[in-house]
Amino acid sequence: MNQIATALQAPTDWRDFYALTKPKVMSLVVFTALCGLIAAPDRIHPVLAFTAILCIAVGAGGAAALNQWWEADIDAVMRRTAGRPLPAGRMNPVDARDFGIVLSAGSVLLMGVAIGWLAAAILAVSIFYYAVVYTVWLKPRTPQNIVIGGGAGAFPPLIGWVAATGEITAMPIVLFAIIFFWTPPHFWALALFVKSDYAKAGIPMMPVVAGEQATRRQILLYAVLLLPLSVVPWWIGGTGAVYGVSAIVLSLVFLALSVRVGVRRPLSEDDAMKPEKQLFAWSIIYLFALFAALVADRLVLS
Repeated sequence: MNQIATALQAPTDWRDFYALTKPKVMSLVVFTALCGLIAAPDRIHPVLAFTAILCIAVGAGGAAALNQWWEADIDAVMRRTAGRPLPAGRMNPVDARDFGIVLSAGSVLLMGVAIGWLAAAILAVSIFYYAVVYTVWLKPRTPQNIVIGGGAGAFPPLIGWVAATGEITAMPIVLFAIIFFWTPPHFWALALFVKSDYAKAGIPMMPVVAGEQATRRQILLYAVLLLPLSVVPWWIGGTGAVYGVSAIVLSLVFLALSVRVGVRRPLSEDDAMKPEKQLFAWSIIYLFALFAALVADRLVLS
């Protein structure tokens, strides 16, 4: 990080601060949080609902900024991340760190004052989980980093639900679990076709440490587990058939793509990763569609 810190820099552009928040990742965070809030049985004032989602988005952005501040040297080695503000030398690391701290602390404080301290506490845990537990501890040390660290991305619908109801019940825990089990196949599909980057950076991602075939088997295992888990909200009576049927169909497609990834052996570096890229792309569509079905079901039942 010393090399980055001492680089000659022009004044930081606002777009670099925005990039620190990982807006593409944040869009999924905001969406699942909003779906959790809307699907909850209680209703809160629209201004408070907006405030709750804003706090979740800002908190996620703060955690992402702290993640990039800590991993600046690693990002500089990887082609996928070398253009980010810190490794590219467009930003002072201290500014990035302070930006992340301010966003994180401000989001938790506002959530507590405006919405409730239970939601604020869960938001604080989610920020700490991603910025410290995953980024500092898990990612550089174990190939299970994504499995354990998946909890970081699973908090948003739980926080949204708690913001609306003020309590933790079975439904938001199941929503948390769905994202938790979705994360490994989603991220390992990506890791399979960028594994050379992780190897170069010394990050012990599953394909680098355990090999491709072991990673493929793990992807298939989690996809198998995700299918019945995704239908649990329907089984426990938390949703109706709109969500239940959607979950079955979406998860069967997810499983079919995972089978293609799980059983195949790549033939060459050039053509090997088409199914993996298809699974990665579908996994994003899957989560958006699954939570959209949750909201649609709620609106039908209302």
